Amino acid sequence: MSGDMNSQQMDEPALKVSKLVKRYGDMVALDHFDLDVRRGEVFGLLGPNGSGKSTAINCILSLLSFESGTVRIFGREMTPSSYDLKRRIGVVPQNVAVFNELSVRENIDYFCSLYVPRKADRKDLVEQAIDFVGLGDFSSFRPGKLSGGLLRRLNIACGIAHQPDLIFFDEPTVAVDPQSRNAILEGIEHLNAQGATVVYTSHYMEEVEQICTRIMIMDHGRRIALGTAEELKGMVEAGEQVTVETLDLQDSTLAQLRALPLAQSADYDGKELVIHCRQGDHNLQDVLAVLESSGTNYGHLTSRPPSLNDVFLELTGKELRD
Repeated sequence: MSGDMNSQQMDEPALKVSKLVKRYGDMVALDHFDLDVRRGEVFGLLGPNGSGKSTAINCILSLLSFESGTVRIFGREMTPSSYDLKRRIGVVPQNVAVFNELSVRENIDYFCSLYVPRKADRKDLVEQAIDFVGLGDFSSFRPGKLSGGLLRRLNIACGIAHQPDLIFFDEPTVAVDPQSRNAILEGIEHLNAQGATVVYTSHYMEEVEQICTRIMIMDHGRRIALGTAEELKGMVEAGEQVTVETLDLQDSTLAQLRALPLAQSADYDGKELVIHCRQGDHNLQDVLAVLESSGTNYGHLTSRPPSLNDVFLELTGKELRD
């Protein structure tokens, strides 16, 4: 990562996007979009398909032109010719982008060469990247010989070998095995601990909640919510989900449960009762009181707090995987 910075530089956000507008004909892809990523954080950027995420990232990287607005990276305006800024940025795309005719080591060396021209300067960087993603035993393999998880690790190594200060990870764990997913997430946390600022997009809410310090939800090219996972959960009505195993729930009891002040819905399939509640302090006690007073026999009972997926669904009206 880059060397010493004075306090004024440290106060500058790693990334600041102001009132970005991007149109495709009559369609507004980004509608005065704002984004502020602090130095040293892992920032989650979420949105349903078509929300403008990819367009925003491509505009930030100066891969797309835009109608109006500004993009500043480490306090300086980003333009297509800001090559010194671009050297400080790493991108790990959703689609694996490597050369099948090159070995693992050759691929990493090639992508590193786009930022570090002298081969002597790259040698240690390439070896560090290979070690970092755990591909030491596969360094002479061609990509076609790698499993999906190892291929994803190669994709990451190619994006971070030049040791960038700001790294964009776009769906880096799609279709990988759990072991590789854990290795990738741990690697991102390690990069962050070394000083890198990370912008992370994913369809897996549990990953976002695990590694991101703050999360933005966007839709229709605009920011609709921003905060920590807990702050986002506090912005919506969705509360806990209570699930009860029972074989003798009466229709009258189900009607009582649906009439509870904070019950959003109550559904019963003959074996399992699922109640979605709005936020409240004693939803579980209220449910138990109805079951006890009606003499309902029940077995296993669970109460799950609201998830990021609940927040996303309430704010956008869509599942993240839509």
